[in-house]
Formats: sequence, C-alpha cells, structure tokens
Amino acid sequence: MFAVYAESLNPDDPLKGLVVGERPDPEVPQGWTTVTVKAASLNHHDLWSLRGQGLKAEALPMILGCDAAGVDEDGNPVVVHAVISRPDWQGDETTDPRRSLLSEVHQGTFADKVVVPRRNVLPLPAGFSVAEAACLPTAWLTAYRMLFTRGGLKPGETVLIQGAGGGVATALITLARAAGLRVLATSRDEAKRARALEIGAHEVFASGERLPVKVDAVMETVGRATWKHSVRSLRPGGTLVVSGTTSGPNLDDALLTNIFFLQLRVIGSTMGTSGELASLVSLLDATGTRPLIDRVLPMEQAREGFEAMARGDVFGKIVFTR
Repeated sequence: MFAVYAESLNPDDPLKGLVVGERPDPEVPQGWTTVTVKAASLNHHDLWSLRGQGLKAEALPMILGCDAAGVDEDGNPVVVHAVISRPDWQGDETTDPRRSLLSEVHQGTFADKVVVPRRNVLPLPAGFSVAEAACLPTAWLTAYRMLFTRGGLKPGETVLIQGAGGGVATALITLARAAGLRVLATSRDEAKRARALEIGAHEVFASGERLPVKVDAVMETVGRATWKHSVRSLRPGGTLVVSGTTSGPNLDDALLTNIFFLQLRVIGSTMGTSGELASLVSLLDATGTRPLIDRVLPMEQAREGFEAMARGDVFGKIVFTR
C-alpha cells in the first residue's frame, strides 16, 4: 500500500529519512480494526519523529501520522483517536504510563490504511469534511484540553497564546474566542499576527513584547524562546499550561522566584481523551467553528508539507488527502 514513512532518523536533517513510497498492508491484531484513510493532518510530532524524538531506530521503518479521517470496515465515516493505551486501561487514556501515539510504536496514518484498536474509532462528526475532521484528534484536541480541562478557563477570562501560526496555536485562538475568552496572541511574524486577529484574537503582540495587562493563563507550546515572557505575563495566581517545546526544552532561567512568589501554577498537558474529543466536536458544532486549514495536499506530495512545517511557513493545519 502507499505510505509516507520514516526510513532513518536524523536530528539535524530530519527530512533526509522521509520516504514517500510503498509499505506492506498492516496486520490486524485481535480487537483492532482497519480504517481506510481519506485525510490525515500533519503535526510537529511527525517532524520530531524524524529527528528521533519519541521514535526509536529499532521501530523503523515507521509510517508517520497521528490523525486520520476515513471509513471503517463497514464503510462508515469515522475519525481516529491517536492515543493508544493498554487494552485493560480504565479512565483517562493520557495518564496511562505505557500509552503511545500512533507512529511511535504502531504504524501511523499517512497511508492507504491504518490499524487501530476498535475503541479508537469514533463516528465522523456530521457537518465536517474529512479534511476538517482529520485536524481534530491531535492539535485541536490538545488545544481543547489545555484551555478547559487543564487550564480550567471560563468565559470572560484573559488568555495569552504564544507563537500564533502552528496548528495547536491557531486552534487555541479559535477555541478560546468561541468559548468567550479574551484572547491575546504573539508571533515574531507580522503577517501571522494579522491572521491571528482575523481568526479571533482580540489583540496581538510581537514575541516578547510587554503586555498592557496581566493575564489569567498562558498557553505555552514554544518552550525556551517564550518561557520568560509567559511567566512574566501572568497575574498573581495565574496558570501556565505547557504542551510543547518547539523551540527547545532547555531553559537558561525558569524564573522559579516569580513562580513561587506569585503562586503561579505550571501545568503539563498532553493530547486528550476520547471523551474530550467528543466534547470538542460538540463545542465546534454549537458555535459553527471549524478547524483552520493552511493547505490541502495529495499525500503523494507529503514532502512539500513537511518542508513547509520545517520552515515555519504554516498558519493552521496541513492536510494530506487520498
């Protein structure tokens, strides 16, 4: 079958190990099922996998991709939840210490077919295209959990979103505005700041620029480059929710004095549950909000999408279709 996969890992030149070609059809373990992929979206996770972060050399070759929408074995439209927990795990899938994402241990979604546990297949939301649905299970679900489950934000509160442009950041802006939050966003790029206003930010600022107000919460996916600004932007007792470190995880100064003196909360967040995915769909359905798609490419042109993400030339989600 056709597939986009990692043949080798290279931290300095990740696209060197990317192959667009053929792989054997997947075997189907007991309790699992096959989904024929119609659309799949690209995430930073896929680029990090090619760098060898979260993907081990002994697992190669590995089909990349976490997200997918398609049809199940009975021809029903479905969306795939990417968090793979143990078969006997109960409750929040993201808290299983032995959980994984598709494309880490099990083959991913950038292929004609993907095999997943039956519990990871959910009905395709009515009113969503397959391209829109393919954006939901990773970036948009991550944003939903950051804002509402881990961040506990309520209408009328103010949130700062760092690094407007990527899939999670644009989802955060859109969802926060839809939920009645006051939304501030930052970007190094003037054009991306303008786009952030278009999709729902109330105010935008250059990266590191001093804000006119202290915020209730900061959504942090950038890491080292924005950490100090995030901490300094919070009101006393505010919350910093972290779900990524695209600029690197190593801090010169974590500003621990600020954190304890101002009694700030620093909370980790990763992905989301199948229940949260259903709640996300309900929110989008009620508000008429839909995922922001940067571009749609045939999966045969996957390298083009990876190159754009590596350059940072993205505003929203890149979707591959079959």
